[in-house]
Amino acid sequence: MNLEQDIQVQKDQIVDESEFEVIQFAVDPGQGPLRLDHFLNEKIPKVSRNKIQNAITAGMITVNQKPTKSNYKIRPLDVIDVVFPRFHENEDIIPENIPLDILFEDDDILLVNKKPGMVVHPAGGNSSGTLVNALAGYFGIDPNLEKKPRYGLVHRIDKETSGILIVAKTDFAHVALSKQFYDHTIEREYIALVWGDPEPSSGTIVGNVGRDPKNRQRMFVFEDGTEGKHAVTHYELIESFYYASLIKCRLETGRTHQIRVHMKFIGHPLFNDERYGGDRIVKGTVFTKYKQFVQNCFKLMPRFALHARSLGFIHPVTGKKMFFEIEPPEDFTQLVEKWRHYLSFRKDKVEEAESEEQN
Repeated sequence: MNLEQDIQVQKDQIVDESEFEVIQFAVDPGQGPLRLDHFLNEKIPKVSRNKIQNAITAGMITVNQKPTKSNYKIRPLDVIDVVFPRFHENEDIIPENIPLDILFEDDDILLVNKKPGMVVHPAGGNSSGTLVNALAGYFGIDPNLEKKPRYGLVHRIDKETSGILIVAKTDFAHVALSKQFYDHTIEREYIALVWGDPEPSSGTIVGNVGRDPKNRQRMFVFEDGTEGKHAVTHYELIESFYYASLIKCRLETGRTHQIRVHMKFIGHPLFNDERYGGDRIVKGTVFTKYKQFVQNCFKLMPRFALHARSLGFIHPVTGKKMFFEIEPPEDFTQLVEKWRHYLSFRKDKVEEAESEEQN
């Protein structure tokens, strides 16, 4: 499969959270000796030599499953695996003056707190108002620049998910950060409100995630492991509200909708997650007051309750360990407080009933 075919296949699928283009070359039996970087320049002419060399240096390009150097002379029947992080050019995106909540910025990276409701990248019916449009405006606002700055999204989060995203400002930073994501060494923690009390209160969910065979707009957990992509989510209970729970999730992998579909898989869909069955009463009573309480919660936060709270990584240039944490937006905080108040009210009613029975 060539690069153009590979990209087309990915366009026809739900876009993965990761930002990679993957391709494999099997060297012809009659191929003469040729430097690896020169060979790839011929095979993938749309990718710059600098980007290829950065990918080789970072170990994102291997020969026969082993890292190598740019000057390696390829041999007949060598198998070359290429993993490229995607780079978005400002020329391809309409710059827009959209405010960004910037948590950190230096010459190499930018960290932003994405607001809920903002799409990360233009696609389908979202051609403007996205994070990428905002970044294009932020980096390309100087009309005197002869060459517009480049930026690279190394990962994504869903439209309705809030929280931290990291952006690479150079080719090298992009490749180096992508390597950390690809190797699953990035530390990512989310908080979520889910239905019910997970049992046990902490654990690990392992299940391949792929497109739902019955609904192309959903993802699905394949228990037999024969389909989908390997996915691992570690979860832990933070606070129980009896009918719902506040949990934290640490991602070992980054598949599309991973937390949402994994929590549904173990019977605890995210609160108000319409796509995965969390927009109805999954656990609770039949009393009208409770139903009204839940409906009021849905109105308070008309999206699923998921927030990318923290991100830890190694700086691509300095080598320094970096860690960022951001609290959830107001609607998430108010939702949790509403459930906390309801639990307190419920306890009072139960204690009052027990007291009356004893008397």
